Amino acid sequence: MTILSADQRELFLPLVEGIHENPPWGAFMRNLVARTYARRAFLIVSLANAMPTQEATVIHVAAPRAAQEPPLDFKRIDSLGLHPYGAIRPGRVYALDELLDFDDPAQPARQRAALDEMGVRYGRFLRVSAGGAADAWLLLVREREDFSASAVATMSAIAPHLASALRILAALIEQRLQTALAQAALARLGVGQLAFDAGGRVMAADRHAESLLSFAPETGPAQGRRLQLLPEVARTLEAACTALAAAPAGAIRPLLLDERRALWLLLRKSDLALEGPHAAPAVIGTLRTLRREDAANAIRTLAAVHGLSAREAALAHALTLGETIAEAGARLGLTPETARNYSKRIYAKTGTTGQADLVREVLTGLAPFA
Repeated sequence: MTILSADQRELFLPLVEGIHENPPWGAFMRNLVARTYARRAFLIVSLANAMPTQEATVIHVAAPRAAQEPPLDFKRIDSLGLHPYGAIRPGRVYALDELLDFDDPAQPARQRAALDEMGVRYGRFLRVSAGGAADAWLLLVREREDFSASAVATMSAIAPHLASALRILAALIEQRLQTALAQAALARLGVGQLAFDAGGRVMAADRHAESLLSFAPETGPAQGRRLQLLPEVARTLEAACTALAAAPAGAIRPLLLDERRALWLLLRKSDLALEGPHAAPAVIGTLRTLRREDAANAIRTLAAVHGLSAREAALAHALTLGETIAEAGARLGLTPETARNYSKRIYAKTGTTGQADLVREVLTGLAPFA
């Protein structure tokens, strides 16, 4: 099949750009429906490591003439017992009749009747695979006449491109998961981070930093954003980024961003190890807000990690909040003597030498992430 400029514009480019859509490939699906004169279509994307209870992503598209019709019920189609999706050879376009179950003489008639009821008289099915990381199933249907040879050829032509886009999407989803893990862990500690270039332009910011700060688009030809700060603070930030970019490894600079909120930003010369093509930041900014873990979860964590009783774990956690042994014991309904006895058992079980050492042990362990 000869690839035309229209194919590039309407199918292949939307496949690449559609990776970043949510859900993915909406424009590609709409263009494919128009190109093949399909009435309706859906694309099912299923990740190999998704939980069994997690539903697959389904992108449904209808031609303008079918815009008022209900979406295709892919669950009902799946329940008809057609040829198992996983047994379909990736990259090959199947006619709907090829998926009917002819092992039972009565089954094809029941399947066909159910499909007719949904307005699915003619269809083409395509499976693409991302090497075990993900699978996608594309179904295009028509009601009054079968698909042309040109439409089938179009589906065959896009099959390897869709498979490639699916592999990229699976890799991107893994990267998003890694990013979400890191950001969630930092946010539990009240930590937000930003990446700056040597001129103080914000190259990236995590969700917690985004929630705490205000940003303005960069003026001029350069893309990006800058923090919305008082003019003097903004100039200090820019000067600090310029100085740190030229400073030796390990250089830092604390900067008060907002005196009213007592919000400080710790700037440090970037030491990120990035692979492949990248734009390396010059400076990493870290800010932290007062945020403590859920007390009940932290107490359960301390009890499990150190073999403490529930009361002992509650007393240990209370000490990390700045309470004295007597204050914490009184709040927990313990006499001063009982609280002191508890503290001695806590020190023995945690291998610490006193209250300060215990606080260090707790705050550098798993409890802050509970």
